[in-house]
Amino acid sequence: MRILLTGAEGFTGRHFIERASAKGHSVVALRSDLMDDQALRQEVLEVSPDTVVHLAAISFVGHADEKALYAVNVVGTTNLLDALAKLPSRPQRVLLASSANIYGNTQASPISETQPPAPVNHYAMSKLAMEYMARTYEGRLDLIIARPFNYTGPGQSPSFLIPKLALHFAQRARSIELGNLDVEREFNDVRMLCDAYLELLAHGESGESYNICTGRPHTLRHILDTFMRMTAHSPRIEINPAFVRANEVHRLCGNPAKLDALLARHGTRLEIPRLEETLESMLASAAISVVVKV
Repeated sequence: MRILLTGAEGFTGRHFIERASAKGHSVVALRSDLMDDQALRQEVLEVSPDTVVHLAAISFVGHADEKALYAVNVVGTTNLLDALAKLPSRPQRVLLASSANIYGNTQASPISETQPPAPVNHYAMSKLAMEYMARTYEGRLDLIIARPFNYTGPGQSPSFLIPKLALHFAQRARSIELGNLDVEREFNDVRMLCDAYLELLAHGESGESYNICTGRPHTLRHILDTFMRMTAHSPRIEINPAFVRANEVHRLCGNPAKLDALLARHGTRLEIPRLEETLESMLASAAISVVVKV
């Protein structure tokens, strides 16, 4: 496949290029600004992709500029879809990366795709607005919406929780400031996520939404204990009230049954790295960055 990829320079984008290229696909990174209509239409026309994976977004829940979340995540996506819909030869499939954050706080667990959305922050609301907007292109574009639950891996910014912890443990920091230690999340491997995107490009059904998840949540306390065991280092854990969000999603665990069933019908399945493998790779990456800085 000739895949047009937005957000190619981001954490997920870099891993996606590696995984897709290893499977023999050609990946073309979008260079245009999503807010520049004319440049975007021209570049999309020149690339004429077989498929599209749209990752470009503001993905940090605590992003300070709330208006920018909607500008990039909703308006930018609208511009992209508009450009694709006007192509003389439209792509076979367009995958939009949404987020499991759209589900918000819910008593249901694990969460399936039929769970009514209840976003509790602007990031989640912008992703849900993007999903609803994209529905207006049904019939013109073959759209699939992916809702990834929390994932991580080497190269993720330390502004996110797990890479922050990996860096602190690699540095053997004396203390770490954290928020709520009892939140439960899936901490899946970015490699699994990228493989899921490639499988959806090949087999996903138009107009459908798919959770990208494992249904295996862990508390932050468990992650800390695992890092401590791996490094034989026990830093002092300090709770900083500033890191505790009033609208915190306490438990986020997905039901992968819909995606698993789709892949089973096509005789395939996802390889899921163990949590320890993911954390080990992040510790190794963090250790290299510490050495380089020294």
